[in-house]
Amino acid sequence: MDNLEFDNVQQHWDNFATAAIAWAPRILTGLISALLVYLIGSWLIKIIKRIAEKAFQRRNMDISLQRFLLNLIHWTLSILLFIVVVTQLGVQTSAFVAMIGAAGLAIGLALQGSLANFAGGILILLLKPFKVGDYISSDTGVSGTVQEIDIFNTKLTTPQNQLVVVPNGPMSNSSITNYTQLGTRRTWFDIRVSYQVNLKQAREILLAVAENNTYAFKEPAPQVAVTELGENAVNLSVRVTTANEHFWTMNEQLLIDCKIALENAGIEIAVPQRDIYIRSESPSQ
Repeated sequence: MDNLEFDNVQQHWDNFATAAIAWAPRILTGLISALLVYLIGSWLIKIIKRIAEKAFQRRNMDISLQRFLLNLIHWTLSILLFIVVVTQLGVQTSAFVAMIGAAGLAIGLALQGSLANFAGGILILLLKPFKVGDYISSDTGVSGTVQEIDIFNTKLTTPQNQLVVVPNGPMSNSSITNYTQLGTRRTWFDIRVSYQVNLKQAREILLAVAENNTYAFKEPAPQVAVTELGENAVNLSVRVTTANEHFWTMNEQLLIDCKIALENAGIEIAVPQRDIYIRSESPSQ
């Protein structure tokens, strides 16, 4: 019995050795080819990333978008290289493809909101409706100076020095007003005067104030226009253009100087008023 069991073990071992010897060249060839594919593929990935980085820099692409695209290229090519390497080892790749597809679907369903912000960030970085340093406002109700544009959100600093983090999904789908992208900004405010005032005189006084302002541009020239005949007053609109960095200083100076100039000329700025008449009736006899 012992001899029979020993003979069976010896037979199985011989079969294993024979199969190993037969498969050894094939396995060795697969390992060598997989190693060569990995080395060549890694070298090609570095070359492609270097070429892409230079192309992004030539186009003056935003640094956040550059990093994201370079990482996307790296991981996409690395996954493809992994699939090719395991194929050289004789492993069926259909299972890997199915697993990657299922994982992508699960991640997409779990991160719908984040993916919307992600897509919004890509659109903002590609289309560039605003950049870091611009003062913007959106119909979502937020406004401020852009401090940072990330893939998932945009950070703004308000005039009250508050940091606001806005998701890129709603930001990319809203109407954006960019106050600084054109390099200049135009103030536009109304001053109300009464109907008894000489409108030509009031207009000339306000226009002189606007033209004498230190920060006002000569072109386009300052304007003062009658814009409305209201219920209790006439609206005079003051419109003056200046550089972005001088806008708030100029706006404040204009408001102060216009008020002083009108007061010195004896012209009173109208305020909303309502006349109330009280009628008393004598008691009936």
